[in-house]
Amino acid sequence: MAKVVFVHGVGKQYLSEDSLARDLVPELRGGVRLAQAPVPEPEDVAIAFYGDLFRPRGGRAGPVESFDASDVESDEEYALLMEWWAKAARTDPGVPAPDESGGRGPAGRAGSQLMRLQLVRAALDALTGAQFLTGMLDRVLISDLKQLVGYLTDDDIRERAKARLAARITPETRVVVAHSLGSVVAYETLCDETLNTGRDVHMLVTLGSPLGMRGLVLPRLRPEPAAGGLARWPRALRRWTNIADATDIVAVVRELRPAFGSRVTDVTVHNGSHMHEATRYLTAVETGRAIAAGLSGAVPDAAERQDAERQDAEPVPADGGSAG
Repeated sequence: MAKVVFVHGVGKQYLSEDSLARDLVPELRGGVRLAQAPVPEPEDVAIAFYGDLFRPRGGRAGPVESFDASDVESDEEYALLMEWWAKAARTDPGVPAPDESGGRGPAGRAGSQLMRLQLVRAALDALTGAQFLTGMLDRVLISDLKQLVGYLTDDDIRERAKARLAARITPETRVVVAHSLGSVVAYETLCDETLNTGRDVHMLVTLGSPLGMRGLVLPRLRPEPAAGGLARWPRALRRWTNIADATDIVAVVRELRPAFGSRVTDVTVHNGSHMHEATRYLTAVETGRAIAAGLSGAVPDAAERQDAERQDAEPVPADGGSAG
């Protein structure tokens, strides 16, 4: 039974549990080794795979490879793309800000379809020109965009992804490591008490997480945040370390503590030119330390337990918009 479960992010629809294990388990173990902590054995690490839920079926009108600007269709997809563009412009001097690329600013962008298509095209041009996204094609960006929005809007995908992870979390599991969209799957799974009877996860480690996006992600979480804006604490979880690269456009809001409570520790790392890549996150010593802390079996002190019990009853006000 696995002590550590890894949950992948977007863009894995053509891979498998086995290929991810081959590529990611050694990097996860290597990060723990860099932290100078006892390294989990390969058999102690499991992969929760749900990528095939996004694989196009035979009846689709066209392949994913044909995605272009016109395929950014829903308001959610459009808003998320604009968030990524704004984030990239803030962190990469070579990326023009949205207002400098012929648009009219964030307000009123849901105007004519022609204007919207022009802004989508400008956003894709800006993002694929960013130094940390060099070589990424429009179709890949759009596919990733659609997977995040798809999870939040498709109940069937959502429930099946959660069930995949829940099947991997056993009473012996102490750490869940979740990358990108996987962090949303992990959070919701750990919150779902029907899936977690008898589970005691000591540490959730989120990598490049979009969970802090107040406009797009937080309001759509299950369970919903409390009226004041504070998200629910998963009862099956003791501690949470959130790790983000400062230039990671997916982790638009790098700090999750304001939205998820004082038992979240926010950590910043530097992943070089591949700011959102899972392997770069896993080999960071900070990630290794968080995994090691979860495996060590530390028990939260009394103050932390009281804080967890108060979270649902004493929500804090929301702090600003969706961008961070």
